[in-house]
Amino acid sequence: MWTRELDLLALDDDTPRLVGVPREPVRLAVLITAAVLAAASESAVGVVGFIGLVAPHAARALVGARHIRVVPTAMLLGAVGLVVADAVGRTVIAPAQIPAGLIVALIGAPYFIYLLARTRA
Repeated sequence: MWTRELDLLALDDDTPRLVGVPREPVRLAVLITAAVLAAASESAVGVVGFIGLVAPHAARALVGARHIRVVPTAMLLGAVGLVVADAVGRTVIAPAQIPAGLIVALIGAPYFIYLLARTRA
């Protein structure tokens, strides 16, 4: 939907203006859409938002920086990561359960720390 505009906004501030993309309205629309989708998913599923930090970075590392490939890959990685976290949480100490958000954090935190360390180096 906004893949071309997102690719242009990722470059710099002048390029979108030069090719006729209204920078501020697109940023506002993307921000509002992301906030509404995040709020809806959090209210429906619960606190598993950490996957939203890790999945896009992992997707970008897998498929490159083009948003036409990053967005669907991030959605798939997030969905698969959450399904795996839920399955692990339900089976590790059965019949009790570990919350999926905790498993996601345990799996995703080392990767997130690795990303932070890599950007500082």
